[in-house]
Amino acid sequence: MESTSRSWSARARCVVAATIAIVLAGGVARPAVAQQEMSDVEITTTHVAGNVYMLQGRGGNIGVSVGSDGVLLVDDKFAPLADKIRAALGEIVGGEVELEFVLNTHWHGDHVGGNVEFGAEAPVIAHTNVRGRMSTRQETAFGVVEPSPPEALPVLTFGDSVSIHFNGEEIRAIHYPHGHTDGDAVIFFTGSNVVHMGDVHFAGLFPFIDLSSGGSVRGVIDAVTRIVDQVPSDASVIPGHGPVSTVDDLREYLEMLEESVAFVEAGIRAGKNLVALIAEGVPERWAGWSWQFIGEARWIETVYGSLQGS
Repeated sequence: MESTSRSWSARARCVVAATIAIVLAGGVARPAVAQQEMSDVEITTTHVAGNVYMLQGRGGNIGVSVGSDGVLLVDDKFAPLADKIRAALGEIVGGEVELEFVLNTHWHGDHVGGNVEFGAEAPVIAHTNVRGRMSTRQETAFGVVEPSPPEALPVLTFGDSVSIHFNGEEIRAIHYPHGHTDGDAVIFFTGSNVVHMGDVHFAGLFPFIDLSSGGSVRGVIDAVTRIVDQVPSDASVIPGHGPVSTVDDLREYLEMLEESVAFVEAGIRAGKNLVALIAEGVPERWAGWSWQFIGEARWIETVYGSLQGS
């Protein structure tokens, strides 16, 4: 199988790298600057299956449920993109948008930045750890992230799972602990046969795993393993970043994760330090999964740090 990373343009990879760097450094400090930086962003729409669409542009992928009950969003990118997102939703529904719910997959700003806009229109739902991190000062590996304003915080929180019966199907949010962060929710559109992975899945790319927010490589492996075993083989997969994927793509991603861990574990048992492992490099099969933000060296460092608990 060819790596799905080949469907990414070089420009798209640069945009994602810049986006994540900005978000994890504490976000854009001044609204005017943020608006200017987002002025050239285009929001594109893809019909995934059934009631579900995907919106792409700068920031994490948005999942959209559209039907007779109204509109539900999974994640909402950045606040300066809110009008562009509304315009894209208007094109999907063919008129006025009745936003009923917003689900957040985790706390990072490229997925929840629009809460400050859309939270005034509909209740925001997220895992309890998402509200906890958004409402308090966070010290990350990329700098300090100040608390979000009250209007951006989730108003409904859950522990293990929550279901919303909406647009003729059960939309189920399930928490997978210590994956990309400690607050990840994966969203299952059970009737449409679609799963939104949030940043538990980077399509065809080495993932960013936020160890400073309770993430772990083994947690991501556990989550992806359970999801692959659970969803139908013909389900459509919305990753946190990248194109719509298949369950086979998700299996390949899982292979990459498992082989990366095996490679680092073998090196540790052989007495190799991090410098030696980086010099050796990942197994050749996965070398093409590097991108501007997470290259081979950073990915090996992430796996090493996660396994060593640092």
